[in-house]
Amino acid sequence: MTGRQARGQARMEQILAAAAEAFAESGYEAVSTNAIAARAGMSPGSLYQFFANKDDIARALAERYAAQLAELRATAFDGADLAALPLDRLIGAITGPLVEFNLANRGFKALFARPDLPPSLTAAVAPLHAALLGRVVALLVARAPHLPADVVERTATVAIQLVRAMMPLIVAAGGDDRAALEGELRAVLHGYLEPVVG
Repeated sequence: MTGRQARGQARMEQILAAAAEAFAESGYEAVSTNAIAARAGMSPGSLYQFFANKDDIARALAERYAAQLAELRATAFDGADLAALPLDRLIGAITGPLVEFNLANRGFKALFARPDLPPSLTAAVAPLHAALLGRVVALLVARAPHLPADVVERTATVAIQLVRAMMPLIVAAGGDDRAALEGELRAVLHGYLEPVVG
């Protein structure tokens, strides 16, 4: 990579970091490209050399988060034989890394952990949601191969939505409150999944 390319890459990273923080603080809709440029310490004209608009910035963030989540999935889902773990340990092995990811990537929930995703971002995150659903479905099938496919998919979808619903509360809390909310999430998931998959 040449010096110019490296500088360009660094500027793009600066913009994405500023956007993630702005989205985390104010929400996607409330943030303008001017606000992102100001937070990144550059003029709007400089920002437009790299991204055409806010949706382009959000798509680039989506790609970054997708890559990071792929690594997380490899850690959380592809390690030991998770399907053989007791249910409470299985839930902890999956939710723990997801909480850490959300804490480390504050802008993530502003873009993805919400039910009212802007239409412009729906396509960007669809592969991410499909991959996560696929992994959870595979775990459920391995754990309870007797379940009909429609039950497995519905169960996986509800479990994912439970995590999405609780994650903003967990991330916003601190210390003992966060630990307590993580415990509540694990308890809710256990209560929901235990009758289905044992």
